[in-house]
Amino acid sequence: MADLVCVLAFTLVGTASHASAGSAGHVVAVAAPFVIGLAVGWLATRGWRAPAQPWPTGVAIWFATAALGLLLRPLFTGGFAWSFSLVTAVFLALTMIGWRLLAALAQRRRQTS
Repeated sequence: MADLVCVLAFTLVGTASHASAGSAGHVVAVAAPFVIGLAVGWLATRGWRAPAQPWPTGVAIWFATAALGLLLRPLFTGGFAWSFSLVTAVFLALTMIGWRLLAALAQRRRQTS
């Protein structure tokens, strides 16, 4: 669920910054390839077994989401830009791996308390 929130946040921030947030159809078209990539990543890694594990689960799910999303994106929106690819990879890495790192840190703190 947290990964889906990350993808939706990425989509909403991106569409808002490009003045297309008012179009629900455009938001769905931008999100769809990344949601597909996310689903493939979860299935391929069996992410439900260790959902909060940064490595290898988080990294593999992030990679699948970003890579497949970027590969499928031209089919949904008809466009591709290298700058968008970089922003996508960084944003999704920071959020999708980031929440897992924070969860791992919180778990360690609970165990040492």
